[in-house]
Amino acid sequence: MDDLIKSGWRWFNEPGQWGGDTVTTDPDTDFWRTTHYGYVRDTGHILGVDKAGDFELTVTFSGDYREQYDQAGIAIRLDEKNWIKSGIELVDGQHQISAVVTREVSDWSVVALAEPAGTVTVKADRTGDTVTISYGLNGAPPATMLRLAYFPPELSVLAGVMCASPTGKGFTTRFENITI
Repeated sequence: MDDLIKSGWRWFNEPGQWGGDTVTTDPDTDFWRTTHYGYVRDTGHILGVDKAGDFELTVTFSGDYREQYDQAGIAIRLDEKNWIKSGIELVDGQHQISAVVTREVSDWSVVALAEPAGTVTVKADRTGDTVTISYGLNGAPPATMLRLAYFPPELSVLAGVMCASPTGKGFTTRFENITI
């Protein structure tokens, strides 16, 4: 992560503990807007770089998910009302491949995994007004499409890795092979 910082990446909500290729989330952190739960949260951690136009973001990661909604993966953030996050989220004790697309309000889609994944690779391909999210498990390339969503084109966004602990005390994620 130090090399990313040196090359122009920056934190949005920098966590108290990070270094090398690991991040430990602060407690009570999340990204969410209104839908179902009625609250707005903009406190999760993102390490990203500013990107405009088309790009492809890929990361492989693993985590010691312990508490409800512990999550890690990728993020594309225009502002507090327009963003995407995707990765693994622990829901009711089960690992879920998750995608949240927020344009004023959040929506959430998940795919339950039959067993916990050791590593997950997530790719976000931003082309024009579309972001396509794909994933692969345990060393497989990110070839399975999870989500295709509208996202405002051409505008500069913060694109990178994210993690959060909405209900827990924090957990550690290891990010590797981050490319954009």
